[in-house]
Amino acid sequence: MNDFAASVLVVEDDTEIGALISRYLQANQMSVAVVENGPDMERALGERDYDLMLLDINLPGEDGLSICRRIRAERDMPIVIVTAQGEDTDKIVGLELGADDYVSKPFNPRELLARIRAVLRRTGDQAARNPGGKNVYKFSGWTVNVSAREVTAPTGTKVAMTAAEFDLLYALCEHPNRVLSRDQLLGLTHGPVEGPAERSIDTLISRLRQKMEIDPKSPKLVQTVRSEGYMFVAQVMRR
Repeated sequence: MNDFAASVLVVEDDTEIGALISRYLQANQMSVAVVENGPDMERALGERDYDLMLLDINLPGEDGLSICRRIRAERDMPIVIVTAQGEDTDKIVGLELGADDYVSKPFNPRELLARIRAVLRRTGDQAARNPGGKNVYKFSGWTVNVSAREVTAPTGTKVAMTAAEFDLLYALCEHPNRVLSRDQLLGLTHGPVEGPAERSIDTLISRLRQKMEIDPKSPKLVQTVRSEGYMFVAQVMRR
């Protein structure tokens, strides 16, 4: 994803904050639309596609967490949630619902821009590095096409993944049968750098298991190594 061509939909009911975000992102060559609630967001999404949504949690009417859950079920658009300072529970719930990252209010606009750019890079950098589309991993009947960012189950069904889930799976495919600590996984996925970092990796692992394991409570592919981290147990073929 080219940052200069990125379009961002900001869902923020505080008009001053919305205007501040819009001015700053536009000054950094991003296209920005600002709406204040769920209905306005739906209208905006019906008019055009956006590369990323910046979503405040505390909204009038339908709150941001509910919107995140609904949007994630319908689209694979990256979502960065905005939480109140110190509300770690909201951050964790947001990640569990499919958000790709979070930023806390009050925030530094430079940090916000950096996080948006990081998420946009995660959703596009593998394809840019592999224009020929040859970066495909196969294991246990599963297929992971890195260039297309597609995951196909043994049944042939495409499995929807958030940007963060896909990046974690990609990192696991790159390091099979090796114990990786949470810090290592954070580094490999360029995940959140503040807040409950260990919990964010645990949440992503749980989401992957729900989508890929026959029995998520007794995982065979992504196994927990007590006090050390996780190990991807699979014979991975790459072509």
